[in-house]
Amino acid sequence: MIILRPYQSEVAAAIMHSIEKNQGRTFTVEIARQGGKNELSAVLEVALLTLNIGQGGSIVKASPTFKPQTIISMERLKQRLDDYGFGTFTRSEMGYIISLGAARCIFLSADQTSNVVGHTADILLEMDEAQDIDKEKYSKEFRPMGAATNCTTVLYGTSWDDSTLLEQAKQSNLELERYDGIKRHFAFDWQIVAQYNPSYQSYVEQERDRLGENHPLFRTQYSLLPLQGGGRLLNHTQLAQLQGDHTRRNQPEPGKAYLAAIDLAGEATTGDKTGSARDATVLTIVEISVNPTGNELPYLRIVEILSWTGRKHHELYPQLIDLLKNVWRCRRIVVDATGIGEPVASFLEQALGSRVLPFKFSQQSKSELGYNFLAAVNSGRLKLFARDDSREYRETMKQLEKARPQYRPNQTMNFFVDPVEGHDDILMSLALAVEAARDFVPKVARGGIRHA
Repeated sequence: MIILRPYQSEVAAAIMHSIEKNQGRTFTVEIARQGGKNELSAVLEVALLTLNIGQGGSIVKASPTFKPQTIISMERLKQRLDDYGFGTFTRSEMGYIISLGAARCIFLSADQTSNVVGHTADILLEMDEAQDIDKEKYSKEFRPMGAATNCTTVLYGTSWDDSTLLEQAKQSNLELERYDGIKRHFAFDWQIVAQYNPSYQSYVEQERDRLGENHPLFRTQYSLLPLQGGGRLLNHTQLAQLQGDHTRRNQPEPGKAYLAAIDLAGEATTGDKTGSARDATVLTIVEISVNPTGNELPYLRIVEILSWTGRKHHELYPQLIDLLKNVWRCRRIVVDATGIGEPVASFLEQALGSRVLPFKFSQQSKSELGYNFLAAVNSGRLKLFARDDSREYRETMKQLEKARPQYRPNQTMNFFVDPVEGHDDILMSLALAVEAARDFVPKVARGGIRHA
């Protein structure tokens, strides 16, 4: 038997009351990631299917994608029906409907290309991960499903930015609450969930240490704080955290381990006289060591940043190989292999072997790159060499200060410097340097640091 926690029961009671009284209310429910949102939904579905087993009716539940989200919801409902002894009485129809007697639960995708028109929700309409569902899709195709029966609606999810369906429905509910005092929005952050699950508390505290409390994913998924549109990628505190006290170096120290990252610029074309306006090819050298704070993730010191503007890639090959192989003896090199960078990455692989890791920018990979970069900054693991008034230092700080995030509805992010404000080549190289350190475990050994 599944027993709901008090915060889950509070939501369930409000929803059941609205259904029983045919009030047709819309509820917004934010529960911290892994806090029991899906369990609440499945238990509600079991209860409603049971209550309507004879008279019939439909629950409609939509998720942003059919695979895997909708399928996961279907499997969870089947498991809960089994737990309550209804397993032999349930039927699966057409691959997306689960029935108990005359009542059924219809599982749909809210992807913008899905065809959902024609379904009716007369028991309950549920929108899962509503922060990732298109507002127009919801308004035009899902919301009308419950119109004929004044169906109660629930939008579940976690925070994202202030433009999402969930956030706007939440703000509407809060306004209605101020008017009539009837609770329609429920929010339970990780600290509330942790009161009932000590293991969960330990896990989230480790995530907070790893990502930083101001990391977009921690703020939205655990603290339930929406991101504000616009702004800068790094605030003043984060910029201060990046400041290191080590000196910039032009050659390695004995016993130290070094990684490298290369962000490639587009090559000049015939007649191009705008070299000063183009991004540069940037090489960033990072010293990797055991984290002095005891964090299991390594400590990263940026010790050198070199850039070349207007140089053709083949002209740079001999210098890059000498720097990476003979000067810095880099253990790992991450290189931008997107578009015209692919042949460069291939050439470096041939010359330097498996230590070269090509990185292709895509919407998803760049998002992960940005999140990992922010996590390294927030945890204090990434440090820039001490201010030296060099051109490279000034340009690095300029790009870090000008960098902007763009948060997408699918919880991915973009980060960049607006071309009007300058370049982002060094910014990308720094992020790639963090990528170079992924899964690279330094060990204290006789004579210094070596790779495991």
